[in-house]
Amino acid sequence: MRRPVLAAEALAVAALLMAVAGCGSRLPESDFEGRNTAPAPSGAPIRVGIITSATSPVGGSAFTGPRDGAKAYFERLNARGGIDGRKVDVRTCDDGGSGVGNNECVDKLVEEDEVVALVATSSLDYAGASRVSHARVPDVGGQPIGAAYDTYPHLYGIYGSLAPREGKPGWDGKLIGGTEVYRYFKREQGARTAAVVSYNQAASAAYARLVTRGLKAEGYKVVTEQVDFALPNFRAAAADLKEQGADLVFDAMDTHGNAQLCEAMDDVGAKVTAKVTNVQNWTSSVADDYKDAPHCRNALWATGSSRNYEDTDHPAVREFRDAVKGDKALSQWELEGWAAAMWFTDAAKSCRGDQGNRGDRGDVTRACVDAFMHRGTPYSARGLLLPVTYEQRAEPPRTRRTCVSVARWKDSEGWVTQGDMSDNCFKVPQLSYQP
Repeated sequence: MRRPVLAAEALAVAALLMAVAGCGSRLPESDFEGRNTAPAPSGAPIRVGIITSATSPVGGSAFTGPRDGAKAYFERLNARGGIDGRKVDVRTCDDGGSGVGNNECVDKLVEEDEVVALVATSSLDYAGASRVSHARVPDVGGQPIGAAYDTYPHLYGIYGSLAPREGKPGWDGKLIGGTEVYRYFKREQGARTAAVVSYNQAASAAYARLVTRGLKAEGYKVVTEQVDFALPNFRAAAADLKEQGADLVFDAMDTHGNAQLCEAMDDVGAKVTAKVTNVQNWTSSVADDYKDAPHCRNALWATGSSRNYEDTDHPAVREFRDAVKGDKALSQWELEGWAAAMWFTDAAKSCRGDQGNRGDRGDVTRACVDAFMHRGTPYSARGLLLPVTYEQRAEPPRTRRTCVSVARWKDSEGWVTQGDMSDNCFKVPQLSYQP
């Protein structure tokens, strides 16, 4: 299922940091042509790469969740014998959140290390995406912070895509997203008035307009609030959304902005049904991030496409939690990185029976992993993900049945699941937008 847009905070952060995260230089794509990497000898480690904006201008922990989840999965897999007796050799690369750094990571992992696949990519500026695709290296379960996973073949983001992926984003440069989140709060929580808060910055404002379109398509009364990026007056915005009687609050801001908005809402006594955030903020650090806004903090709701990491009654979640039990902080992105590593592992195991794309001994190759990824069968990572589909539709659908995972924060319990994600499903319109 495709989320309504890119992860909201990632989009806002990427836009706000365009000045420091440059596009980066590119090596000629011809450098990658005709390179048919030979499979590793039977019994040799299976080499995979993970590119992460670990030291990006956003901060050290903003993008590391997927990497940490994937590494935890592979560590446990190796402790249990690996894939048919072969260990997974994980090579990581920090691109620093820049296009230059991303291209350097692609060069190192794809060309020098000759990885079979990339796994759980989380890059602020995925400048090397076209080169990864040109080399026919499957990129498994990456976070769609940009439009790369709706643009290039051989790249498989964690949420899927219906786009042609022939070198242009989506359909003639436009992507689509559903209104299932807004439908959920309307149907399940009786919400009718929503506030959308953004910065007076181009990409933040553009995202806010998209949210506003989706809300209006679902029949909401929408209150828009815009604050100055340099000198934001969150108190005035909070007072107005209180005056307007907003049931819900959406935003196009970073975590710091969200925390300030929540503090202002507490200060003016603005009480809402839900302050809605996204999967990137679905973390165990909420108590610290929103420590000065106890009322707003306990009105935080998160939506996504994966099963709540707190759902330890589910066996796949329980296995994840057991593997990461020493971690001080948990996040939904970490669980999704774990699911991405599982996805690659299932693809690698399929090479045993892939007669068309394997070596003589059933070696794990880029081709056989890619064949598994684009076989057209939805993938759920043992129930951790809403079924992920990769198709190539010539035209975008006008409506689609989509589902949503929902949780709300409670200080006494953490993130509490609100209905099973497989049941929170709606047939909703698909709105186009420019990435």
